[in-house]
Amino acid sequence: MKFQPIASHFINGEYVEDTAGEHIDVIYPATGEVIARLHSATPAIIDQALNAAKAAQAEWAAMSGTERGRVLRRAADIMRERNRELSILETHDTGKPLQETLVADATSGADALEYFGGLAGSLTGEHIPLGGGDFVYTIREALGVCVGIGAWNYPTQIACWKGAPALTCGNTMVFKPSETTPLSALKVAEILIDAGAPKGVYNVVQGYGNVGASLITDDRVAKVSLTGSVPTGRKVYAAAADGMKHVTMELGGKSPMIVFDDANIENAVSGAILGNFYSSGQVCSNGTRVFVQKGIKEAFLTRLSERLATAKIGDPLNEDVNFGPMVSENQMNIVLGYIAKGKDEGARLVHGGEPIDGDGFYLHPTVFADVTDDMAIAREEIFGPVMSVLDFDAEEEVMTRANNTEFGLAAGVFTNDLTRAHRIVAGFEAGTCYINTYNLAPVEAPFGGSKMSGVGRENSKLAINHFSEMKTVYVSMNDVEAPY
Repeated sequence: MKFQPIASHFINGEYVEDTAGEHIDVIYPATGEVIARLHSATPAIIDQALNAAKAAQAEWAAMSGTERGRVLRRAADIMRERNRELSILETHDTGKPLQETLVADATSGADALEYFGGLAGSLTGEHIPLGGGDFVYTIREALGVCVGIGAWNYPTQIACWKGAPALTCGNTMVFKPSETTPLSALKVAEILIDAGAPKGVYNVVQGYGNVGASLITDDRVAKVSLTGSVPTGRKVYAAAADGMKHVTMELGGKSPMIVFDDANIENAVSGAILGNFYSSGQVCSNGTRVFVQKGIKEAFLTRLSERLATAKIGDPLNEDVNFGPMVSENQMNIVLGYIAKGKDEGARLVHGGEPIDGDGFYLHPTVFADVTDDMAIAREEIFGPVMSVLDFDAEEEVMTRANNTEFGLAAGVFTNDLTRAHRIVAGFEAGTCYINTYNLAPVEAPFGGSKMSGVGRENSKLAINHFSEMKTVYVSMNDVEAPY
């Protein structure tokens, strides 16, 4: 099946092409087939997109918040109406099973559009009374043109998670999807136009890293929001800082999940599956270091293996399938390299560990036990279906080990002792924590990391602060005194 869009880019309300740009082949991960060919943005395309966003911004910001919100809420309705079509596209773009994309991708994007659309009319400043009748009032203002840089694992969701708060505050956006999954964001741009957004408010340009670098460093850009790896985040942060641009970054992790011996093992295994094998392990917040208290370690591993054996692996368009391929051959090979390291370093392979014969980029869900803190599979982000199970004896010991990482995106604990659960999450050095569940990310709640895992937060009311700034106005009701 081919998914060739009308053109590679969506600028000023319409599709735009420039075949002088470098080829971008879109490969369906389940078969390895090329399903579309796009072109990376040329300097002319980048200039066109930024000019369109710049020209549209003043008019968009001048609309009332209620008017902007109405557009976003219409877009949410359209996205839900087209959920199946968008989910099939997302499955072809990423390889994720349709069973998953139907409930986790366009629906999440629609939630963001609806949530921020609902907030738009409520965004105000405040009145601050002072002595003698003077007062101060504040005005919340848009930043201007925002650039969004997307990751390849959740292309529809990320396009909305960045676009919705940006547009709510009166900004316009130029969004660059990952070159690995470039199709879905074009549909987001289409839907916003169908919902009544003015032309130029949300633009999509395709490209490799050089396109992102050109957008980030352009003087017309006021804000950069990235979802990606830590190495990419370092580069983006440095480049944006040179222009004193606003920045939020949601980066990678090597998150801990702690399972105490009083935990409900069935729930803990479910959490470990969601935190390691959903989206074939390609989720930034995954709890890939699973610390299991020694008293239940073997029972945990036995039940985990039993349940992994029931995973339905195959054609992701079959709604019975719940485990799909890796996003690309390159990513599959990276993960296979880590599996080899795990074996070489002496970890015990409990489940999986091999690619699956046939077309596409399939790997069995893989579990290593007897993992130690110094092994590469316990220290480095793999971004694939590989779980490391580590033993622990006592709470104080495991907390020290859990926090002994440069990352700080997420963390979770499974225990029936809620006093201990709250004590544990208070001690986690991570931005997003879970008690007796894992990897849920409702739009109403802030999402993001600490340490090397990011700057700022996605979603919730906090995102508004990252896409706007306050102007302070001091009003004097008295004569002005001066010393001379």
